[in-house]
Amino acid sequence: MFKIIVEKECGCFKKSDMQNNLEFASKDEALLKTLDMRDTMNDGFCGKHNFTH
Repeated sequence: MFKIIVEKECGCFKKSDMQNNLEFASKDEALLKTLDMRDTMNDGFCGKHNFTH
């Protein structure tokens, strides 16, 4: 089991419909989701932060 945990949720993350503490059966699934989340947060959030995986 692989988990995605956003340790420091910013206000934009809390206001979004994104979920924290996601679980995946494979490492590849989790990695693809983190890349998608990173891109969504960098492109759609306020721009004060730069998100990495």
